[in-house]
Amino acid sequence: MATIPVVVKHQGTKYDVEVDTESTGEVFKFQLYSLTGVEPERQKILIKGGQVKDDTSMSKFNFQPGQSIMMLGTPGNKDALSRPKEQIKFVEDMTEAEAAQQEGAIPAGLANLGNTCYLNSTLQTLRAIPELQNALSKYEAPSNAVNTTGLLPPLDLTKQLRDLYKYMSETQEAFAPHAFLTSLRSAFPQFAERSRTGNGFAQQDAEEAWSQIVTQLRQKLRVKDTPESAESSFIDKYMSGELTSELVCDEPAAREAGETPVVSKEAFLKLSCHIDGSTNHLRDGIANGLSEKLEKRSEVLGREAVYTKTSKISRLPKYLTVQFVRFFWKRETQKKAKIMRKVTFPHELDLVEFCDDKLKGMLVPVRDKVREVRKDEEDIERTRKRRKRNGAGDDTADVPGGKGAKKEASKATGTSADGDVEMTETYKTDAEIDAERDAALLAAKKELHALIDPSLANDDGANQSGLYELRGVVTHQGASADSGHYTAYVKKTAPADAKTGKRKEEDGKWWWFNDDKVSEVTADKIETLAGGGESHSALILLYRAIPLPSAEGTIE
Repeated sequence: MATIPVVVKHQGTKYDVEVDTESTGEVFKFQLYSLTGVEPERQKILIKGGQVKDDTSMSKFNFQPGQSIMMLGTPGNKDALSRPKEQIKFVEDMTEAEAAQQEGAIPAGLANLGNTCYLNSTLQTLRAIPELQNALSKYEAPSNAVNTTGLLPPLDLTKQLRDLYKYMSETQEAFAPHAFLTSLRSAFPQFAERSRTGNGFAQQDAEEAWSQIVTQLRQKLRVKDTPESAESSFIDKYMSGELTSELVCDEPAAREAGETPVVSKEAFLKLSCHIDGSTNHLRDGIANGLSEKLEKRSEVLGREAVYTKTSKISRLPKYLTVQFVRFFWKRETQKKAKIMRKVTFPHELDLVEFCDDKLKGMLVPVRDKVREVRKDEEDIERTRKRRKRNGAGDDTADVPGGKGAKKEASKATGTSADGDVEMTETYKTDAEIDAERDAALLAAKKELHALIDPSLANDDGANQSGLYELRGVVTHQGASADSGHYTAYVKKTAPADAKTGKRKEEDGKWWWFNDDKVSEVTADKIETLAGGGESHSALILLYRAIPLPSAEGTIE
């Protein structure tokens, strides 16, 4: 292949181009397109000896090295090449913090500091709450805090959690949470217990670590809805629900003597899944946990009596914690033994049946509308996929008599020679059908938003539909709480679009945090965490209220 270097002038700029004399004018035009952004059909190339046409052989022009060629033409508006507005930065040139923020970056693991997997798995799962990270980033520790001895300022657990999450967001390497662990052991000495079997610290219960951390955050971390509004506890707003309980004596004699049921309200930070011989599903365990027997003195009977306490949920938080009560104290071994029974749990949890009548009345219309909208979305997507499979992209889909849907017959515009009325039929195009369905779907989403009760709509820390989606799982492997190994599974969050800031669609995969090792797994792996042996089984579930459309019908 013989090439000759020439100079092409275009709008005051000179381009050095190697001309292949064995090619055609079309190839040469595409060379210039890559340099100037002017489409081949918009180029006019003037050469001594004639104008370059697509089928012209370049050998015809007898080019000389360094010969000047003039090109006229401007890029079209649609696909014009332009210099990037922002300078492109390659991963190799980024700082560690910048690389950690990129789409597809692997999140940081946590180093095991000696039987601290219980803490690592708890911290990774709590980090799956974006509102928590946002609130922590604004947290300022009190400047006048002193401990009871007055010697040194205490280690602020909330401040340490804020700093830890900040450090983790700026790296993809495993991070050692020394400061947070020291703060935790200072606030709660039971986590500083030494191992009875050897050197180092003892293994601890992840659920205890979760509860203590959440309790501290409840006391310290405050949020405001608006700059003018009063402060409230972050945990109370986003992670605390309310139970309405009724306490009734089991003995008819107490009721006959005039004893009335005692109704009370109490906050809860988690729901318990109690496991017995008949518990096969999370729903069974939650139902067990909302009904309990207790013994107390009856003033009417003048003696101890058995009472039944039945609870209904009167507020559902945006983030719901569910604990599998798998550990119990075994007197023979003086250890917390583990219940191995298999208990399945769903990726989407419906808690409406456990709510009191008032809350249920608010949630049912919204929940049912959510399911209706989902069905419509699935039908639309199924239709589009079927059309694509059947080759509906042909021109026949958009012409009368093609694959479009039949419209109503139009009125007669004339009569035939024998006097019969002529009727004409027209067909909707696929584009028209899609537009109608999309408009109907948008209207349904707006209607869904309108169904949200005002008291729930004004509480953005509450669940407004009764439906939850699973976002995190803390697991335990082993036969007792004081041994074995804890890990965490956290559902991947969809990356945000760099231009619009809107979240893209999630891929349904999960991150598995095994101390410093972080790997990606599919949703099928979560199905294997139901228990049934000493392998990894779910201990704590973190659910989030499903997102609902706004008044405009859009979902963030």
